[in-house]
Amino acid sequence: MAETDLKQQIAARFREVNGDHPMTGEDDAYVSAQFVVLEDLCAAHGRDADEVRRLMLERRLPLPGYLRSDGAEMVPADLFALAEEAGGVDRLEAWFTAHWADRAAGREEWNSYISGQYVCLHSVTPANIQRKDYLTGAISAAPDEPDAGSAEWTERLHALIDELDAWEPAFTAYDRLRFNGPTSRDSCIVAMRARFPRAASRIA
Repeated sequence: MAETDLKQQIAARFREVNGDHPMTGEDDAYVSAQFVVLEDLCAAHGRDADEVRRLMLERRLPLPGYLRSDGAEMVPADLFALAEEAGGVDRLEAWFTAHWADRAAGREEWNSYISGQYVCLHSVTPANIQRKDYLTGAISAAPDEPDAGSAEWTERLHALIDELDAWEPAFTAYDRLRFNGPTSRDSCIVAMRARFPRAASRIA
């Protein structure tokens, strides 16, 4: 199968997953700074780009995180790291899902991972996914805690927010289109810092 055919299939699958949204110049600049072109990554690792595309279409490696406006398939620099840690692509799915005691939860996370939409972490690993889920859950639930608003509570909250801030990239406007709303950075970092400023803990 010709490279152009595989690229077209990847593009079609990508749009099935993410919708058909335009990438702006700002989106392209963000993606180029955060991700690498699939062909360049494959060349650096001695891999055949067409074979990697086939693995993506077979749901054995994640789809690209973004398609730049020039059609470039943009992937994380550590795209192959988890498969290598798992002992190969053939073992990746079982290795990945085994990190969740709940098999249904592991399957759901695998589907999210393989979709390429896990662009919410600088490095996508099962442990990082679990920690991010914990942080977003704890931050979202914090306003309902009994001591909400106290100095101690505010410091606890901002410790969680600061940790999540370190885990997550900035996102771009395209992400808000494909996810049909605010990102976790918008809701759990930016909005929570504005709603509960750290300085409030120092007000007598």
